[in-house]
Amino acid sequence: MEKLLKGKPVADAIDEGLIAKMPRFYEKGVVPTLAIVRVGENGSDIAYENGAVKKAKKIGVQTEKFICDGKIEEADLIAVIESINQNPEIHGMLLLQPLPRHVDSEKVRNAIASEKDMDCVSNGALGRFFTGESAFAPCTAESCIEILKYYDVDLRGKRAVVIGRSMVIGKPVSLMLLKENATVTVCHTKTRPEDLKNLCKEADVIVVAAGAAGTFTDEMISPGQVIVDVGINFNEEGKMVGDVSVCEDARVWLTPVPGGVGSVTTSLLMKHVVEAAEQSML
Repeated sequence: MEKLLKGKPVADAIDEGLIAKMPRFYEKGVVPTLAIVRVGENGSDIAYENGAVKKAKKIGVQTEKFICDGKIEEADLIAVIESINQNPEIHGMLLLQPLPRHVDSEKVRNAIASEKDMDCVSNGALGRFFTGESAFAPCTAESCIEILKYYDVDLRGKRAVVIGRSMVIGKPVSLMLLKENATVTVCHTKTRPEDLKNLCKEADVIVVAAGAAGTFTDEMISPGQVIVDVGINFNEEGKMVGDVSVCEDARVWLTPVPGGVGSVTTSLLMKHVVEAAEQSML
């Protein structure tokens, strides 16, 4: 029977550590603050924003919302971001994406100051992350690693397969697995199906981040594997499902969807804000 690697205990442990740090900030008159920039009224953006605000209140992090009209001009949006960059009382920024089509998303993302880029979406922050300089990791990719660490999955020398090569999850989580001394293979849409199957069967740890339901199935399993499912999809009944579709009696460790990786991301977002505030006090 599959054993679930639930995200809530991981998030709770991160939250507790952050809450314990807050008195130190208040004693020095510093309030860790996150700016949330949203363009338009996209429902998923609002849901994530509400979740982040709720988490911030729990921990003691202050949030400031910058809600922009969906038709905002690119230059005006960049001006909003630059004003946040220049505000010393705001320690981190979260830009909700995707942005409207009339806006050059890359140009807007790259306007975010690296030290305030809490989800590592700008080229500057990504460059620092991939070269090993001080930078905040993409929250979702970091969630995968935090879950593995929490459940004492020793990655040293283990064979890890990452399915997906996006800059948001696949590539950064591959680098983070390498830092934990795993031997990493990256698969993607151009990987031959038979190779994908064989590589997965031989792996100790698998991170599935393809963005397509049914990417990982029973025929790819070997008993005892640890599988991290990053996918968020919706089936015909409207139920949220991941990229992994295996039978319940599979003898593997698996992150559930929902209740797995996604439930840890906002805690890590707050962790980044707190760390940014700490750095501002040095």
